[in-house]
Amino acid sequence: MAKHRDIVTVQVLVDVSIDTVWKCWTTPADIIKWNNASDDWHTTEASNDLRKGGKFSYRMEAKDASMGFDFGGVYSDIIDKQEINYTLEDGRKTKITFIEVNNKVQVIESFEAEDINSIEMQRQGWQAILDNFQKYVELQLPKR
Repeated sequence: MAKHRDIVTVQVLVDVSIDTVWKCWTTPADIIKWNNASDDWHTTEASNDLRKGGKFSYRMEAKDASMGFDFGGVYSDIIDKQEINYTLEDGRKTKITFIEVNNKVQVIESFEAEDINSIEMQRQGWQAILDNFQKYVELQLPKR
């Protein structure tokens, strides 16, 4: 029987087009620019095979080189510019929904919590990454 896991949800409203949001969320050259929870971490490598059964992998490291880890999984379902579902390497599931709202895009990310860190710490970390995504696409890329 599968273990019950708490579902954690984070979200952000991004003031750019769905095309820009989708490109920045799925393109490795963009991912390495926004995928970090704090300024002392960065993503040094990213690969992404965006298709059902395709894999993604991000290498996340502390900037002082004191620690790092790989974050990756396999896509279980993708609806272009609407939804991405994947299973992490440890078996946890994640769903990301992209909803157009008044010329903006609401990005909602729900994931199964892990057992090592508190739910609140996980929520804060994933929300910080989502906030960095919002800053990246809104400040560094042209609007519609």
